[in-house]
Amino acid sequence: MPTDTPGLIGYALASTLPVVVVGALLLRYTRNRAITTSLAVLVLIPTLATLCGVVAVSGLMFGAEFRRTAVVLAVVTAVTVPAAILLGRAQARTMVWEREMLEQERAAEQSRRELVAWVSHDLRTPLAGIRAMGEALVDGVVAQPDEVQRYAEQIVRETNRLSSMVDDLFEMSKINSGALRLELEPVDLRELVDEVAAANQPTADRARITLSATLPEDKILVAGSDRALGRVLTNLVANAIAHTPPGGRIDISAGATDGQAWTRVDDTGPGISEADLPRIFEVAYRGSAARSPGANELGSSSGMGLAIAAGLVAAHHGDITARNRSEGARFEVRLPLLETSGRG
Repeated sequence: MPTDTPGLIGYALASTLPVVVVGALLLRYTRNRAITTSLAVLVLIPTLATLCGVVAVSGLMFGAEFRRTAVVLAVVTAVTVPAAILLGRAQARTMVWEREMLEQERAAEQSRRELVAWVSHDLRTPLAGIRAMGEALVDGVVAQPDEVQRYAEQIVRETNRLSSMVDDLFEMSKINSGALRLELEPVDLRELVDEVAAANQPTADRARITLSATLPEDKILVAGSDRALGRVLTNLVANAIAHTPPGGRIDISAGATDGQAWTRVDDTGPGISEADLPRIFEVAYRGSAARSPGANELGSSSGMGLAIAAGLVAAHHGDITARNRSEGARFEVRLPLLETSGRG
């Protein structure tokens, strides 16, 4: 057994390095396994290395001193391994939570930037038109009564468009801030679908699109806000009209299955790009050219219609989904069904 310091260091290194190498190989092998395994290996490496170092410098003499050291190491291992696993799991959960929060903050910031960019762009278009037509009227460039009437009607349309954009911004801000308060009451989805279909029928006719509603005989009662759910369906139908070519068809249907009420808006448009589907309900996200606003563009065109619909559905504890069909796209809203639903 060595007694000088260099000799002790040499024996300690010679006996502990193999343990560290083996531990490193085990960590590499278990890196894709449960975190518990990796933490146990991490704690056992220094403990076993210490034990091997003590054995080496003692000259492989397993006397009373060695037994005392072994007992101490065994107790330390019994305490530190479970503690390390528990603390490691807690730290891992904290890190995962912090990473998810950071990703959510980045996504929210990106969404806000996109929203500001879209709204800034879309606000300039109607404002520029209103200013140009107003200046033409003030300067007397337009003097014929029919032309003045046409300019005035266009100014009203652009003003209504701006008003709709402001309403969208206000609604979206309430949803994002958690300030949205809904007064829930029994609502029959059949009546809501009828109202939305009737309100959008003139727009569909102008776009040369067939709009129809398919409804069951029984009531479909949900706890909701008539105004909010009407806004959801209106946004979905407006989106479908905006992306369905002339001669196409839009079908609105409703029903109830497995304790849930559902309503669907099916169109015969170009569908939704697979890359756009995960982001279709994000604020100001308009997707690829195939699903970008076209000749039938409606409403404020603020890019918030689907995001508002998703926020209002979530406030009703429901789900909204979008998927492609063999022809066109389907948007589906599912809400908890009231038990009092029945034949009306």
